Amino acid sequence: MTSFRSVTTVRTSRPTTDGAGVSLRRAFSRSMVETLDPFLLLDNFGSEVPEDYLAGFPMHPHRGIETVTYVLEGEVDHEDSIGNRGTIRAGEVQWMTAGRGILHQEMPRRSERLFGFQLWVNLPRTAKMMPPRYRDIRKEEIPEVKLGRGSSVKVIAGRYGKAEGPVKDLVVPVSFYDVRLGPGDRIDVLTDKGHSSFVFVYMGQAAFGPNEGTIVGTQQLGVLGKGEIVTARAGPGGTMFIMATGRPLREPVAWGGPIVMNTQDELEKAYDELEKGTFIDTR
Repeated sequence: MTSFRSVTTVRTSRPTTDGAGVSLRRAFSRSMVETLDPFLLLDNFGSEVPEDYLAGFPMHPHRGIETVTYVLEGEVDHEDSIGNRGTIRAGEVQWMTAGRGILHQEMPRRSERLFGFQLWVNLPRTAKMMPPRYRDIRKEEIPEVKLGRGSSVKVIAGRYGKAEGPVKDLVVPVSFYDVRLGPGDRIDVLTDKGHSSFVFVYMGQAAFGPNEGTIVGTQQLGVLGKGEIVTARAGPGGTMFIMATGRPLREPVAWGGPIVMNTQDELEKAYDELEKGTFIDTR
């Protein structure tokens, strides 16, 4: 029998700063590691004030994770230690696998408004030291399924109906959607039963779960329980939310800043390599 996912937790994102002083709102981080495994962190960056974001995220390391940067408004320049350089524009996604180690920077350009998300996905023990890689996904590559009356779902990774997202060959099976619903419109998304799942509403509000029983509003995270179908109905003003599902790793987590390993010894080794200048594999 098909089962619907209920919302088990609703929490409001909190304001913080990161990088060189970028103002953002953090939806979840360390306290949700076990609950949302394999997801580690979700940040929502957004401002019409350039001083809130122009300092950006200067060159910094990552190891043991993937970062997914989704820009809805504005532009972000990026470059890294393996020779990649480019710009993430509105509607585009950058899916970076840090693997054994990478140094990169993300520097927003001045614009009328910057708005987007960064999601961290943990890598399993067997892939934490894989070669780093980048995938830049252009707006036109992302399928958008029209649901009528202005409602739609963009499929960045995974499937919705016959639409398949452009991000494939993933280390950890993950689905990632951007959903927009007009007033009172409803969507049902079929998910893998054993996957962790969450929604984050960035405009309006929606009722989620069986009988549409739990309201999740703007800047709120909804953690979804076990089941297969995620159902949502928009409130009277419509809604926009991102949704992700992922297969849990069920592995120990040793987390220090931008580096996530399985043991404290591995974490200390990574920082030791940073100090010695051997963090990046130059072969």
